Amino acid sequence: MTRLWALGAQDLAEMIRSGEISCREVVEAHLRRIDEVNPLVNAVTVTLGEDSLAAADAADRARARGGATGPLCGVPMTVKENVDVAGSATTLGIAALREATASADAPFVAELRAAGAIPIGRTNMPEFGMRWHTDNALYGATVNPWSADHTPGASSGGEAAAVATGMSPLGIGNDGAGSLRWPAQCCGVSALKPSLGRVAQTGERAGPTPFAFQLLAVHGPLARRVRDLRLAFHHMCDRSGGDPWHAPVPLYGPPVPAPVRVRVVTDVGGARLAPEVADALKRAAAALADAGYLVEEGEAPALTRASEVYTQIMSEYGRVHRDQPPVETIASPGFVRFWQLYEPIWARAAGERAFDPMMERASIARLWSTWMSHAPLVLAPIRTRPAFRVGSDLDPGWLADWPETMRMVVAVNLLGLPAVAVPVGQAGGLPQAVQLIAPRFREDLCLDAAEALESALGPLTPIDPPRQPDAGARG
Repeated sequence: MTRLWALGAQDLAEMIRSGEISCREVVEAHLRRIDEVNPLVNAVTVTLGEDSLAAADAADRARARGGATGPLCGVPMTVKENVDVAGSATTLGIAALREATASADAPFVAELRAAGAIPIGRTNMPEFGMRWHTDNALYGATVNPWSADHTPGASSGGEAAAVATGMSPLGIGNDGAGSLRWPAQCCGVSALKPSLGRVAQTGERAGPTPFAFQLLAVHGPLARRVRDLRLAFHHMCDRSGGDPWHAPVPLYGPPVPAPVRVRVVTDVGGARLAPEVADALKRAAAALADAGYLVEEGEAPALTRASEVYTQIMSEYGRVHRDQPPVETIASPGFVRFWQLYEPIWARAAGERAFDPMMERASIARLWSTWMSHAPLVLAPIRTRPAFRVGSDLDPGWLADWPETMRMVVAVNLLGLPAVAVPVGQAGGLPQAVQLIAPRFREDLCLDAAEALESALGPLTPIDPPRQPDAGARG
């Protein structure tokens, strides 16, 4: 018998469309999988069981009447707790917001619903989305389904773990500093960070959004198959929701003459690549070359300065919101400790502040635009090291060099470029992944190359997490 929870979004949509299975069967299968697996990983914070089953029944009735159904009809999705889902709390992982029920969907959630997708649960995140490990005072820690000793990443760590274990075929998160791509690396799934402006950031009823988040953060999908990323992405981009950054740009750009050039970046501003990360890059480069891409090594321009300018812009958010209200009054001890350790990094960036970070950002963007005009794809590491052991990000000695390990990640956020994280194998019992970066609004190039990698190297998930009752998850 087919394990419905193990199938991807497109497979499920096709089976529903053909009448082979019902929407209710699909939703029930995923709710059962959540009941079975979530106690081991604590990735799903809230299940939307009654609402999701009612939506599935309504979709089945519409299909029986011959009514029009969307391309995602009956496909379950889970949504991170800092994204609005009507009737569900948008907690940001903060206990004080446990009753902050959204009155309307975020624009892209509404668009996915209109395409037929059904929200079945919310997923865990660190408080405010501002830690590299998923833990909070409201729901506790999410466990990496590959190894309870290692982080699932953050801030979309709950979403990545839910997708990796088959609790959801499609996850919705966001990425302000690798918050989609880093959990994808840790949990062995794929993720798309879209270009700035592709996906509306907020709805028309939303309050003020800090400038750093307007510029640096975007919403995007996670899935086990790249084609599912593409399917979801194509149904997240049309509604502006009043977002002034929204750009209704065609989903496909002009053809790029073959062979498509790919630059492999192995020098991340002098940061040492862990051996397993270097091996993952080599494996991915060889697979792309076999698939017909022209692969060559390259050095990203102004990479170190890009990460510094990124930190300067983001540090404004940290300083403004440090005491509104004091984080000690609303956050977990782990988050408070992380914040205290990270404040000197922000302060150091502010001390080396550019005269005008936005002006310098524009200069760096021009350098990258020229660099990528010769080779429109970049193959690079996500973090230069694999998933860290739980608790490492609360060690000041360990945290000191974190920014340099993430330079390729935050440069993409600074410049508003699209990137796809895709797994390429395992090392030491943990998944390994790379990212593919393209010019702005060329998600199609990233996704095409990611599919080539997946075709050659295969997906790694879904997986069954090890049963370790002392792993520390709760909820």
